[in-house]
Amino acid sequence: MEINEAKMAEPGFWDNPETAQSFINENNRLKKKYDNFNELNEEAEDLEVNLELIEEENDDSMMEEFEESLAQTKSHLEKYRLGMLLNGKYDANNAILEIHPGAGGTESHDWGMMLFRMYTRWADQNGFKLETLNYQAGEVAGIDTATIMVSGENAYGYLKSEKGVHRLVRISPFDSAGRRHTSFASVDVMPELDDTVDIEINPADLRVDVYRASGAGGQHVNKTSSAVRITHEPTGIVVASQAQRSQLQNRETAMNMLKSKLYELEEEKKEQQKAQLEGEQKEIGWGSQIRSYVFHPYSMVKDHRTNYETAKAQDVMDGDLNPFINAYLQWKLSKRNPE
Repeated sequence: MEINEAKMAEPGFWDNPETAQSFINENNRLKKKYDNFNELNEEAEDLEVNLELIEEENDDSMMEEFEESLAQTKSHLEKYRLGMLLNGKYDANNAILEIHPGAGGTESHDWGMMLFRMYTRWADQNGFKLETLNYQAGEVAGIDTATIMVSGENAYGYLKSEKGVHRLVRISPFDSAGRRHTSFASVDVMPELDDTVDIEINPADLRVDVYRASGAGGQHVNKTSSAVRITHEPTGIVVASQAQRSQLQNRETAMNMLKSKLYELEEEKKEQQKAQLEGEQKEIGWGSQIRSYVFHPYSMVKDHRTNYETAKAQDVMDGDLNPFINAYLQWKLSKRNPE
């Protein structure tokens, strides 16, 4: 940090304001980790002193307070340990999250809407700012597609755990016979990238369509502005924005989304080559899900990567995702450090 602070004091540091601000933000995150580490050390030292005092005085009445302090320190340590896993290049960035219903028609469109609600609840409960960038309603119910921006520190680092296919099993509210149905929806998560990240996009590769914003995206969607849809011809990637007040702003937002998608595509290719694994985004259908949500004949939500599960399915749908996110981060950490 001393080296970083010396660099910030150099003449010309602010010649490129965006690069300078990015450097300062990174230094602030580093300082926060350093401070948290020191606080943990102090807590551990206090516990050691208190334990010695209890043993010397043989005072059991002090044990209850000690156990409370120990539990608190364990919680702080676990949070710090998980935070240390968020050291990916863009983990600290805002997150762009997309929901695409899969096989299942109206059932899947409704399931997509349920996931949309789940993520908006989670964002609100955890102090993240939320903006709906694109929202297309389904023909009968739910959504055809939706894209949201989740802004706040480590938004991408946490939400990257949600990338994959989500499976729902329930008694269908759209089936007059009351039969059980299985639905799928795909969730894609990308980091928002600033102008310091250079992704080359050839304008000749783009098809830009302008349309009237529509759909019931709630208060976050501007329903009166001109929306923009951009198709990247070489990859087939499609992005759309209808949240901004002008066509120009929507185009800029859509281009930023495309930039993030192209970056994520390249990262996935590198990961596949390095690990010789299949891509994360498989066909949206049976057998490719990362998490199952079962409402009938019993209540359970289970993550198939970590094996974490809970019977409190409604709590999960109301935004209680942190246990799943924490389990995912622990799982990733254990894969990195098997011992």
